[in-house]
Amino acid sequence: MTVEQQAARGRAGGARRRRSRRDEILDIAVGLFAARGYHGVSMDDIGAAAGVTGPALYHHFAGKEAMLAAALIPVSEGLLDGGRERAAGHPDDARGALESLIDFHVEFALAHPAVIALHLHELDRLPEEPRRTIRRLQRLYVEEWVTVLTALHPGLPAGAARVLAHAAFGLMNSTPFLGGEVDRERRAELLRGATLAALLAPTGSGS
Repeated sequence: MTVEQQAARGRAGGARRRRSRRDEILDIAVGLFAARGYHGVSMDDIGAAAGVTGPALYHHFAGKEAMLAAALIPVSEGLLDGGRERAAGHPDDARGALESLIDFHVEFALAHPAVIALHLHELDRLPEEPRRTIRRLQRLYVEEWVTVLTALHPGLPAGAARVLAHAAFGLMNSTPFLGGEVDRERRAELLRGATLAALLAPTGSGS
């Protein structure tokens, strides 16, 4: 069974049942990976933090690669599904679709800073198959933003819209680096406002 299949099996039925021990272990692993880096964490470290012995830990995951895939693949799927839903909710209102996409992504980034950190720094640790799956999902998610941005800015080439989308992600995905001196609600407000202002700015293409 591939790492990707292991991740998929772990997801099956998870959304409809209460939080499992596997989910708890995965959250601990994600936190350790984000704090120390993928190579700075061993299976023994994860087991010790989770209070799980070696054999019991391997009952849930084949190894660190399986944990990383189980953390990142569902997130990429969720972003794509959510992005499509938000964009589809405003079929004739590009500004409304953009604001909805921004709200969605900012809430995700604030709720999951450790996962954002893994995406930014550890994706290349995965084997080729799950890494390609995640990259494909990411590209599809970007295209949801490109569609909205090209509708919002008539004449804007798709390539330029991708530049804007990635710039917006850079703003919103800054959550792993934000301190706690500003409360969550205010952080969300600032991130939403900065991202919207950046994406509404004239592009020099007649918008």
